[in-house]
Amino acid sequence: MIAGLVVALPEELTTLTSKKIDKGQCLLFADKMLVAYSGAGPANAQAAAELLVAQGATRLISWGCAAALSAALKPGDLVLADKLVDAEGGTAAKFCVCTDWHSHTKSMLAPFVTVHTGGLAESKSIVSSSKDKTQRQAMTGAVALDMESIAIAKVAKQHGHPFLAIRVIADPVDMSLPRAISYALNDQGDMVLGKLLLFLALHPAELPNLIKLGRHFRAAKSTLKAIAGHLDEVIDFNGER
Repeated sequence: MIAGLVVALPEELTTLTSKKIDKGQCLLFADKMLVAYSGAGPANAQAAAELLVAQGATRLISWGCAAALSAALKPGDLVLADKLVDAEGGTAAKFCVCTDWHSHTKSMLAPFVTVHTGGLAESKSIVSSSKDKTQRQAMTGAVALDMESIAIAKVAKQHGHPFLAIRVIADPVDMSLPRAISYALNDQGDMVLGKLLLFLALHPAELPNLIKLGRHFRAAKSTLKAIAGHLDEVIDFNGER
């Protein structure tokens, strides 16, 4: 049994391993655990999940950060999604996680971190504004949002493998992302440092909010690192879907 974890960002990757991986590649980073660095977005996540399955993964985990859609969730809070919500075309299609694995993971992690459950909604692009997050919550009923989990879940379902989403809040629902973030992203969802610095030079008032987001992201990474220390117990699961 090999578990495959998909991470979208290099900063999320560092919560699992100090080894370097090129985007679109995977490696064995622990006993019976593969990780693939996908890059942002559903297409990249799908390709990474397929790569992990081809390399022998028999269960898939979506690992990383998420945006809060619920005011009850703060930066650094763990969301162990019990369902995934795709709101394409205004119609919410729900994708299930592996119920037994979810219960096993919740019981394993509860002594170490506070575990929040609820729906995890998909977005095809970054949702920047607090208003848009609130609207997504009203439309989907989800408590958090990311760009990759449903794509990974679809690959797991196609191959008949269990799926789990482990996501930690980076930006709260009442925070709009700094405009510098959207400006500095390229078409592949990667942050271009030169563009970020240029935007800050032209819009210095953006800096305090960017620093605040950095603090939130560090809180999320801290939680992910704490959970990573218990991944052996998490993947020690023998149930069926």
